Amino acid sequence: MVQRPILIYLIAGEPSGDAIGAHLIRAMSEFNDREIEFTGLGGEAMRSCGFRSLFPISELSVMGLLEVLPHARRIMRRIHKVASDISDQRPDIVVTIDSPSFSIRVAKRITELNIPKVHYVAPTVWAWRPWRVRKFKRYYDHLLTILPFEPPYFEDVGLPAPFVGHPVLEYGCDRGNGSEFRARHEISEDQILVCLLPGSRRGEVMRHLRVFGDALELLNTDGKGSRAILPTLPHVADLVRSQTESWGTRPIILETPEEKYDAMAASNIALVASGTVALETAIARLPTVVAYRVNAVTAFIVRRLIKVDFVNILNIMADRELVPEYLQEKCTAERLHHELERLLDNGGERQIRELEPLLKKLGTGDAAPSVAAARYLFERVLTENLP
Repeated sequence: MVQRPILIYLIAGEPSGDAIGAHLIRAMSEFNDREIEFTGLGGEAMRSCGFRSLFPISELSVMGLLEVLPHARRIMRRIHKVASDISDQRPDIVVTIDSPSFSIRVAKRITELNIPKVHYVAPTVWAWRPWRVRKFKRYYDHLLTILPFEPPYFEDVGLPAPFVGHPVLEYGCDRGNGSEFRARHEISEDQILVCLLPGSRRGEVMRHLRVFGDALELLNTDGKGSRAILPTLPHVADLVRSQTESWGTRPIILETPEEKYDAMAASNIALVASGTVALETAIARLPTVVAYRVNAVTAFIVRRLIKVDFVNILNIMADRELVPEYLQEKCTAERLHHELERLLDNGGERQIRELEPLLKKLGTGDAAPSVAAARYLFERVLTENLP
């Protein structure tokens, strides 16, 4: 008898989850001999693997407590649409990736369906809103964690939560070709390059690019003669161009992910919005300053909920500020300029040296994160449910 294909429903609501989803699709496709079909919600990276998304994930690209409110009705319609699609298709498994607020609302709406539900990338309950542990236990059967200290938070309430390693280890951050990048863009070897990564959402670009540009201008008034490289994504590329038109030295704007890690390898220092990208620059051995701004009211609320002293995961693991963080009112051009200067004056070498042992803790040691995730999904989840 011919077996039907395994139907796997993946949900990735933002670019970081899209990258994780693409690696998972490739790992699951190679892990099992049986035919597999993937469907659900994803972005460009997942579509490059043959995945068809229900709608563009750019519609969900909103960050912040108050910033979400104007888009709440549209997002709720999308949650309902995804849940209805799952109900219609009846996949063998549903895997939601990151985007915890969106993901758990979908999971809640499919509670009555007899489908195993797995969330990939644990919500940061160790940082804020710890009660989410029980919410995830209520709506999910398994949780795949990406940080070595996360499993106990969920296992203590009876939710299986294996550590599979951090997906950033598979991105190729350390395999960029800096010399080739400089040659391709006709940049001399002694030109100082600053890699600017203001974020992947429109709101992040609007809040960060001006202060990033001002910090760069201050750096150049000191005679550094630096030039900016701005890796971005297609859905915000036009905004990035419009926001940098008035800069004294036009940045090199990159829209394709293929050049991103070459740009990091070519750069001397980086100024980035808080998030996974700070891990990417660390793996690329690129000295980095982290900055972030949100709506003032959002910041006021978050400060009363957050339970950690840092936002950068490597600083949290070290329990000290190895990567400088400038958040909210501290995110000024003057402060950012000062730190960029310090990194150029040998401070960057020390940062990279101190981060090295922490980066090694992000992997399991025996398999790539996506392979470890695929193995768990097949051996611990799917084998119990497939006909």
